[in-house]
Amino acid sequence: MTLHTQDELRNLLQNARTIAVVGHSDKPYRTSYRIASYLREAGYEVYAVNPAITEVDGQPVYPDLASVPVPIDIVDVFRRSEYLQGVVEDAIQVGAKAVWAQVGVEDAQAAATAEAAGLPIVMDRCIMVDHRSLLG
Repeated sequence: MTLHTQDELRNLLQNARTIAVVGHSDKPYRTSYRIASYLREAGYEVYAVNPAITEVDGQPVYPDLASVPVPIDIVDVFRRSEYLQGVVEDAIQVGAKAVWAQVGVEDAQAAATAEAAGLPIVMDRCIMVDHRSLLG
């Protein structure tokens, strides 16, 4: 189901502990890096997922969701919309509890795939902005 209401988003953010950031950059000026840092400071356990790099700030980066060594509560997506379908499929395979696609990232087919699998999905929203407004 696609999550939209403030209560649905708040509930997702309050109950999550582990977030895998797909498309995490190792460059501090990139949005994915800044938002992942914010999420760490907010108390989440954040795992970087990016096949192009191996380390961010001394922490390992995983090439794909299947390599993340713990159960994932939220898959936070920093990839273009055309890649969202594949990320949703991977999230389903690893048993993630939700997918959050950042601002500008949305795909109706990916949403339908998530819905069919019972995987909550948020699209075209910034997890940091929503966290600050709902829990900050």
